[in-house]
Amino acid sequence: MILSRHIEFKEGTKPEKFTSLEWLVTNGLGGFASGTLSGTPMRKHHGLLIAALPSPYGRTMTIPFAEENLILPESQELPLSYVFSNETMNPRNIPLVEFRQELGLPVWRYEINDIILEKRILMVHLQNTVHITYQLLSGPSSLLLKWRPYLQFRGYEQSVNLESSSQSYVVHARDNYYEIEHLAFPRLRFYQDKNAGFILTSDHLPIVYYDIEKNRGYDFLGSMESPGYYLMELELNTPATLVFSTEEWKKIQAVPPQIAPSIENYRRRNLLRKAGSLVSKKVMAELVLSADNFIITPYTRMTDIILMQASGEEASTIIAGYPWFTDWGRDTMISLEGLVLLTGRGKEARTILNTFSHYIKDGLIPNMFPDGENQGLYNTADASLWFFHAIDRYIDLTQDDSILEDLYPKLLGIIQHHIQGTLFGIKVDEDGLLVQGQEGVQLTWMDAKVGDWVVTPRRGKAVELNALWYNALKLMDKWALNKEPLFQKYAEKCYESFNKRFWYESGGYLFDLVDNENSSSDSALRPNQLFAISLRFPVLEPKKWESVLKCVREELLTPFGLRTLSPKHPDYKSCYDGDLRARDAAYHQGTVWPWLIGPYIDVWMKVYPNDAKLARSFLKELLDSLNENCVGSISEIFDAKEPYLARGCFAQAWSVAETIRAFVKTEKLKD
Repeated sequence: MILSRHIEFKEGTKPEKFTSLEWLVTNGLGGFASGTLSGTPMRKHHGLLIAALPSPYGRTMTIPFAEENLILPESQELPLSYVFSNETMNPRNIPLVEFRQELGLPVWRYEINDIILEKRILMVHLQNTVHITYQLLSGPSSLLLKWRPYLQFRGYEQSVNLESSSQSYVVHARDNYYEIEHLAFPRLRFYQDKNAGFILTSDHLPIVYYDIEKNRGYDFLGSMESPGYYLMELELNTPATLVFSTEEWKKIQAVPPQIAPSIENYRRRNLLRKAGSLVSKKVMAELVLSADNFIITPYTRMTDIILMQASGEEASTIIAGYPWFTDWGRDTMISLEGLVLLTGRGKEARTILNTFSHYIKDGLIPNMFPDGENQGLYNTADASLWFFHAIDRYIDLTQDDSILEDLYPKLLGIIQHHIQGTLFGIKVDEDGLLVQGQEGVQLTWMDAKVGDWVVTPRRGKAVELNALWYNALKLMDKWALNKEPLFQKYAEKCYESFNKRFWYESGGYLFDLVDNENSSSDSALRPNQLFAISLRFPVLEPKKWESVLKCVREELLTPFGLRTLSPKHPDYKSCYDGDLRARDAAYHQGTVWPWLIGPYIDVWMKVYPNDAKLARSFLKELLDSLNENCVGSISEIFDAKEPYLARGCFAQAWSVAETIRAFVKTEKLKD
């Protein structure tokens, strides 16, 4: 039986439904394909092949749209996809009756009278190659499908309004194998497995309207060029596949359409086997496959990969979210347990930890890697501390402490740099608490910045940073072969000062920040305080745990995660919408983050260890959301009030990771 998620569309389904639901396929390199069910590009990131190319290119859009017209027996052309040409946005009815995912891969089912047609899309693992397959399941013995690709070569984050013309594309043809050359970009190679000829008749879409880009305050009108089209004969019960790629021909042809589906399905079934008993629940099996989207070889940093392979190592990392994030240190360390360890991929977890250890600089691991660049950015005060947590979870879940042979000296270096003081004003103060801050630099996970405006600067002693610092010290004390009094000394001082300084007596919860820019304390009720309880070594004394949980539950808990700020606060924003400035002003000022349900459930189970059933119920709406937004995944953020609209990235690593982790935790405690 093939693991499948079905969404059926009955007669009378509003066509807007087809443009609101999205799909995602990835290739293990950071490259992907994504779009709406109607094929209508609504984002600048929607396309059939966003290739992950080595620096200096990075992820590159190639085919943002394909026009699919089924030619019926009476020669009528029936569109299966379309674009919007203006803001009027008149959604069209298409004969889509079902969208499903089989082993996480998208399948469209179209029905017109007695005609049944299915379409499937997959990417070859570790290749920038996409296969688009059509199969006529019912109807006449054959039908024609007119398939026209529209091109736009650009960085995937570049504006859609780049000017281009059909003259800028050069098409090379040889024996029904084609290459498109455009400026300095790698060539786009393509063919059709039934040897259909590509008809070189160009077309131009002068205006394509991207509605989501308009709503996000970006350029929203673009144009597209098409060099020609395929006229494919679809024979009954016989698959016909189009292949597009930026790889060399030998690599493309090594995985032909005849075997590509079985190879990819085998790989996916193997992922389920590795996950063991976790996949006994269907929804967890789906999330195991969703988790795979984020675990990649960072192909855009080819130089680093070559150097690591030369030393006998591999390189792996975690993409923070699709469609626009790259790999982030903080997100990777938080996501490691749910995405990689609990899904039975311990070897890859070790590789990810080793990969990041190579980038340690001045006691810090990178905050993130800009797309198409080899050098990371280090503006983070917490990613290095989450590194300790991730290593602890690795050792606990794999029972492999040999990783410390290589990493312990590096971890010691991180501790020493924090004690002595390092970049961005990160240092241990005289009271044993960790302080950080530099004018104009965002250093915590609440990192929104617009121009020179840091929305939530949080300079001073942040509550979660000190929880993480204490946890790191206690872990080092546990791991040290020769007991080093330094760790316990600093841990005791941190614990004492934390419980003295951070407790907000009149509120019954923790200050979010002490010794801020104004030498005062910030009493804003935020979820960051949960980490003072949730980590392996809680820095907050137990008698205060229940009070913290009560306050967080009453003001921050929603069906889709936790608000980032209490609705009672004057800076609270309930909706994440508008242009970049408006959105970033709300990003951590009320907006709901699903990943925070993980630490919330950790705290819940420490306070109420016999109530795992209620804790599990906190995940219900997140699991139900797999049928919405990007089908089969979980969004980055949600609005803070009903109807809790999904926002941000449509597939976010730590949203998926913490849902898996919280599910596993409540399952064990339920039993």
